[in-house]
Amino acid sequence: MGRISIREFYDDDLDAVVKLWWEARASAERPVYSLAEVTASCREDHAVVAVHDGEVIAAAVGRAAHAQGWIVFFGVSERTRTEDVAGQLLDALERKMAPLGLSTLSVLIPEGGRLDLLTSNGFQSRDALRYLERQMPVQRRELDLLKDVGGRILPRHLWENVSGMRREKQLLEERLVAPLAEPDLADRYGVVPPRAVMLFGPPGTGKTTFAKAVASRLDWPFVEVFPSRLGDGKSSMAATLRSVFERIGELEHGVVFIDEVEEIASQRSDPPTPTQGVTNELLKIVADFRDREGMLLICATNFVRGLDAAFMRHGRFDYVLPIGLPDAEAREAIWRRYVPSEVAVAVDFTELVGRSAGLTPADIEYAARRASQDALARALRAQQAGEGRRASAQPTDLSTADYLEALSHTRATVSDEQQSSFLDDIETLARL
Repeated sequence: MGRISIREFYDDDLDAVVKLWWEARASAERPVYSLAEVTASCREDHAVVAVHDGEVIAAAVGRAAHAQGWIVFFGVSERTRTEDVAGQLLDALERKMAPLGLSTLSVLIPEGGRLDLLTSNGFQSRDALRYLERQMPVQRRELDLLKDVGGRILPRHLWENVSGMRREKQLLEERLVAPLAEPDLADRYGVVPPRAVMLFGPPGTGKTTFAKAVASRLDWPFVEVFPSRLGDGKSSMAATLRSVFERIGELEHGVVFIDEVEEIASQRSDPPTPTQGVTNELLKIVADFRDREGMLLICATNFVRGLDAAFMRHGRFDYVLPIGLPDAEAREAIWRRYVPSEVAVAVDFTELVGRSAGLTPADIEYAARRASQDALARALRAQQAGEGRRASAQPTDLSTADYLEALSHTRATVSDEQQSSFLDDIETLARL
């Protein structure tokens, strides 16, 4: 199947939505709302559709009632019914209705309806009525604040999209996600939910990806603080950092992420460096986070051994977790993400996985995109020469050899020396 896009409802889509309503009515998922109510809400309230090859294959229609949002109609064509399309559609409707200040998004479905498409996307079933609702990640009073601090709500399923890296995911799930998502269960076993965590590893290994995946898994807002943007010329970097975190502290929940934290947390020296005041301030902020519930600070660094010793003491960061190069399973998932589905069947992924050992996700993406770009260039040249018009319409000339050729021109981001240092750091500095 080709690419599916999600967009707002247009008046020209009404016939397709009507068709989806009748299709649902003929199945076990008889719509709760009448066709007249659904079409009225399409025009007057909020609606989004999924489109494939110019055809509307799914639709979600919503209506607001005070602080509660209701899904008036949710229909996915039987030919394309997947949790992925359903999830994208529900997330798009939620984003469209979020500015209304809703506290929940609710849906009623008949007995025999497909609960899994909803429960796998954050809705919870309520008793025998099959009433489902999903909490909005940010309440209305926090919307402007979240925008002010540069935060955002990330798509759901980012956690599931991190393929491979089983050991890293298990560590994060057990150490971070579970105690924060299920505090009562954690309390039963005497586990204190983490407040601050350090991720370390070579550049490009996915530390930012894992931080975002944790926020997505918790369904908390994600706020990234950029050390390079702290100097505004009007106040000191330390004062700016303190002001930013004071605003962030007004959020009820949130994952706060600082990448390349070594820029503001490097080892202090005598005489003091210009960033020493920022380092001192960040130490205070970490201590403050330890007194807050519902917030998690994640810092990431490429040079963990370069951090100030005070950061690495027990009592500051609950865990110091290594994030290394992608394993074989993860590399295959990355390749499959970028190899067009039309040619994937003819590509030797085992060969690509073996030849890309030692590469970061960004390195593999570069190689895959280079192979695709080179194939497109060949097709264009053939077309200009009056040949291969059919071949230029489909990327069928892409082969394993093309990807191997692209790999031969791809420089590894992580050197052998960096990888060796990383393994040493795991032994001496990791705290699992």
